Amino acid sequence: MELGIKGRVAMVAAASKGLGKAAAAALAKEGCRVSICGRDPEALEAARAELVGSVLAVRCDVTNPADLEDWFKATLAAFGQVDILVTNTGGPPAATFMDLTEAQWESGVQSTLLNAVRMSRLVLPGMRERKWGRIVHITSLVAKQPTPLLTISSTLRAGLSALTKTMATEFGPDNVLVNALLPGHVMTDRQVHLAEVRARQDGTTVEDYFEKANASIPVRRLGRPEEVGDVIAFLCSERASYLTGSSIQVDGGIIQGTL
Repeated sequence: MELGIKGRVAMVAAASKGLGKAAAAALAKEGCRVSICGRDPEALEAARAELVGSVLAVRCDVTNPADLEDWFKATLAAFGQVDILVTNTGGPPAATFMDLTEAQWESGVQSTLLNAVRMSRLVLPGMRERKWGRIVHITSLVAKQPTPLLTISSTLRAGLSALTKTMATEFGPDNVLVNALLPGHVMTDRQVHLAEVRARQDGTTVEDYFEKANASIPVRRLGRPEEVGDVIAFLCSERASYLTGSSIQVDGGIIQGTL
């Protein structure tokens, strides 16, 4: 399927690995000029070398407002504009409510919510002026199916879904479409970390955790990053021109709610 975004400029946050890298790869394959960022220069350069086409890689800590602005300015200098933004962050600490400190809550707000706000504020003026834009917030299944171990993430990811709705309403008249992507259990470094935490809590092994996780998913396996990346590319495309304000589940059917 021709997605109609060849030549568009996409900024993909935290794209040196995992879901961000998969999103960047899918967009690059569709002919987008892609600007990626990450904190680890070596991992970032390795990701850049793997991507096809015109790719800019900028070291950036997405929790740092100055870094975000520098990344945005570098993208404009290289490509002239930004048509697509994929916000993406690492997950906040995995812990139950009474084990979390106020400092961890404040850090979570900065790293999971406010960076998405800041990135969006940078790109929106140009998108609105050109009457074309796509923003995709990568969140998590816990936005719809919270879990006690991920108290901060569950709270803030649900907030991102609400932000997606309000942004879609406000910027829809400018043909700027905003959606959220809710991955389920996908094999990334974050997933391995959570498996280690849960295995310690249960007094079992990571292998046992993954066996149980697979059994809990209707398709009986964890997802692959590229499966998420392909859906993100579609959401950023001309083919998705009537899709905005939605929280799209890519979860193998694990979310059991109907809404």
